[in-house]
Amino acid sequence: MAVFKVFYQHNKDEVIVRESTQTIYVEAETEEQVRRYLKERNYNIEFITKLEGAHLEYEKQSDHFNVEKAE
Repeated sequence: MAVFKVFYQHNKDEVIVRESTQTIYVEAETEEQVRRYLKERNYNIEFITKLEGAHLEYEKQSDHFNVEKAE
């Protein structure tokens, strides 16, 4: 399993505005699994990145680091 950081807007019908970007962390095998997991939400996904090594350790220090598990 890997941890992915997802950058998204709350409404997929709206234009992407950088200042409105939210993030969520999802544990999954692949980016495709993350996208399937979030499909039912009305998110406009901007970007998904796999967190590894020092980058993952840095993100874990954030107060907002809450990982959801894709199933």
